[in-house]
Amino acid sequence: MSNSKAVAKAPEAEVVPVDSAQALKACKALVAHIKKAAGKPREDGKQDLLADEESTVAETPVWLTLTTKKHIHDSNRLQPGKIILPHPLNTAEDVSICLITADPQRYYKNVVADEFPEDLRAKIGRVVDISHLRSKFKAFEAQRKLFSEHHVFLADDRIINRLPKALGKTFYKSTVKRPIPVVLMAQRPKVDGKRVPVAKTGGKKAKRDPAETANARPAEEMVAEIRRAMGAALVHLSPSTNTAVRVGYAGWEPEKLVENVETVVRELVGRFVPQGWRNVRNIYVKGPETAALPIYQTDELWLDESKVVPDGQEAPSALPGKARPAAEKANISKKRKPLEDGPSVEEAKEPAKEEGERPKKKAKKATPLPESNDDRLDKDIAERKAKLKKQKKKAAGKAEGI
Repeated sequence: MSNSKAVAKAPEAEVVPVDSAQALKACKALVAHIKKAAGKPREDGKQDLLADEESTVAETPVWLTLTTKKHIHDSNRLQPGKIILPHPLNTAEDVSICLITADPQRYYKNVVADEFPEDLRAKIGRVVDISHLRSKFKAFEAQRKLFSEHHVFLADDRIINRLPKALGKTFYKSTVKRPIPVVLMAQRPKVDGKRVPVAKTGGKKAKRDPAETANARPAEEMVAEIRRAMGAALVHLSPSTNTAVRVGYAGWEPEKLVENVETVVRELVGRFVPQGWRNVRNIYVKGPETAALPIYQTDELWLDESKVVPDGQEAPSALPGKARPAAEKANISKKRKPLEDGPSVEEAKEPAKEEGERPKKKAKKATPLPESNDDRLDKDIAERKAKLKKQKKKAAGKAEGI
């Protein structure tokens, strides 16, 4: 692998070091392997009557995985991103779109019905705001039904960070139909770095215009934003060193996959990876059940030299089973910590006696229990039985006289 074109040194400038020939070679091999695996019979010998080789290959996604040297984020980032691709992922005419918006819902429904073009209006099957989403689709079965009714879910970027709690594992267990963020909010002008608030018309009790409440962009800009987001690649960042982005399908030509791969790599590293290419370790392409094929691999394993130990030196504290250096003290509690240049542990346990100090009182000895005398106990029992017997005879004699 050292002589492969996939291995390269991290560039100093922001230049994409991915070799197009290596990417094309990897994409061709991956597509050929997926097509060959789709035509093989099942291992158990049974035949799947519903399986179609062409549709199986066409629906098999191709993923680009990027591995960094350090974590991209220290915490979960619910705000996903999108990358516009030269070859969109969703180009079907019968695609169904669900648009999740901010409140109010009625304004966006009217805009879609009145001002959107006919072709896009036919694809948008549902418009729902976050309030109605929480109330109507709270049950698990309702979420599953919503998940199966639409192919693409678009969400306003103002409320997309609330959707994981509202939709749950039904949508966020996999990345197939996670909502893609779209910008529907109008950008207000700024004065001295602060946004100018919208002036209210009428008195305090006067109802505001729905357009002012929605604070939405013009219809033409919303149409262009939705068209771009329909086929965009969704980017989910997590507190790890691995990030996967879907770049196409196995039924595409390898050249189309290469163009999407180059675009995703450039945008992903430039916008989402801190320190840019210096923080990138590996880039691969893979299928759902295939091995990862390398496109780019760096020869530098660490981001900086602070984590590298020079030759001839060791870090004993960082390696298990090594002795600690003399300067480093063990983690011993205060009660067991030995005294330096002082008495021993046995001597330290005894309290020091000073002149004029009152002696401490000694603890009183517990009084021993009296010894048991079985003979005396037997004598007492016999006397009690005899006395009881006399009382019974006396009582019986009185009963006969009566």
